[in-house]
Amino acid sequence: MIINDTANVWSLSYRRLCILTSPALKPLLSYLTAVFFMLAHPQSEVFASDISTPDQQAVQKGVVNKRVTHKGMWRTPGNLTASEQRRVDINSSSSDRGTVSYLPTEEWPFEAPFSAQEIGYRVMDFSHVPRWSHVMADAFGVLTKAGYLTQGVTVGMVEQISAPGALTQIESQPGDIYSRQIYFDVYPPKNKGLQQMWLMRRSGADNPTKLDFFIYSPSLRRVRRQPPPRRETQFPDMVQSFDDITGREAWEFDWRLLGADTLYKTVRFPINRETITLGRANGSYYDVPTAEIKMMGERYPFYRTDGGVDCFVVEAKPNRDWLPNYEISKLIYWVDQFYFYPLRIEQYNENGELKTVQVRLARHDNTKLAEGYGYSNNLSVYYDLQQDLLSYSLHDAIMVREWSEEELTMFTPDFMRRRWLKYPQQSQALVDSPEQFYLRPQLLKDRFPEERPIKITEDVVARIKEQNKNGYLKFSESD
Repeated sequence: MIINDTANVWSLSYRRLCILTSPALKPLLSYLTAVFFMLAHPQSEVFASDISTPDQQAVQKGVVNKRVTHKGMWRTPGNLTASEQRRVDINSSSSDRGTVSYLPTEEWPFEAPFSAQEIGYRVMDFSHVPRWSHVMADAFGVLTKAGYLTQGVTVGMVEQISAPGALTQIESQPGDIYSRQIYFDVYPPKNKGLQQMWLMRRSGADNPTKLDFFIYSPSLRRVRRQPPPRRETQFPDMVQSFDDITGREAWEFDWRLLGADTLYKTVRFPINRETITLGRANGSYYDVPTAEIKMMGERYPFYRTDGGVDCFVVEAKPNRDWLPNYEISKLIYWVDQFYFYPLRIEQYNENGELKTVQVRLARHDNTKLAEGYGYSNNLSVYYDLQQDLLSYSLHDAIMVREWSEEELTMFTPDFMRRRWLKYPQQSQALVDSPEQFYLRPQLLKDRFPEERPIKITEDVVARIKEQNKNGYLKFSESD
């Protein structure tokens, strides 16, 4: 159809315009792109409230088109829908590389149909910490199988050098710093004033270092440089690893498309936690019913009519030329089909068995960035199947910043001695009790069973059944 070709040409042109256009015109470009997408893909379920102009968004509700092209079941590459086949290249592999051997041949941000490797590069846009300059309060915690709960809050200040997004990192030279990050502990009281500074470096074949790591302790009153932790190793008494926080470089992995799937739940709240209190950038708070929280936030324009999010499922195996001693055999990502935001990430141990699951909630926090680039990781829940250990990280009160020349002096290790927290963002999102902690993620054992060997002990199976029966976590003295 002519309208399909017109819409596709517009969509490709829009990606280029996003980089060049002033922020004032980007909402209009987003609106026009969504309209053309609907015309080209009438089977897509797009909410009218998310494609309307900014003034209309406040009053419009409902669904533009209620046709559903499939039943939301997982699909192998040979069973993708027609629209999915136009979106992804099922015959591609990580060997499709350009003159720099580990970069794709196409120019960023690539064009449909996307290869598995290109999807992997787009995933880099959505690391744990947003790839644009900001301040946030990070509420985090860990829960053992016995019900022991530990929590904290740290304020993060991030300077994204040059333009927002992963392209800054990709185009920089190996060894260059692309992000400066300071973390200031504010809770619990015994940790108040502890600081960390991370200088993120672009890795390369001859420059494997990803991080310059500094800490400041009020008791010692000294800044000390630390050796970076082993990338895939979990932090002490936590589920997440260093790479889970900083993100992974796509060129260090070999990518393969496993198929497509539809997610209906990622992070699951217990039935005894009906609301959560979140913070705004200005310091105020608001309550949100947990049952109304959507996986990709309110503004995501591509929800199915049944509330699901259609995803591509891709596998990433460590390239042993880059990561010879990486103690993970593979990762599997569920990424939304339009922005390539990762909603679920699984890690497999050296025996090929599922080790950890990360599930996420996203939110469009940086409204100045269009085409999905303004989405951030609002909440992650991590689960270690072998230890039956749960942890979470919630990014609260996010304030987008353009740092002044004076403020940029804060992003140096020596500045930590001053113990000055200019933007004391706060959070009221800590979990009140172990019984109100986030539920263990769904295991989705029926999805891609040949690619996802899952082995769990009988006692963990029993706890999961008890959790699902009650709708919240329970603990016993025997645990």
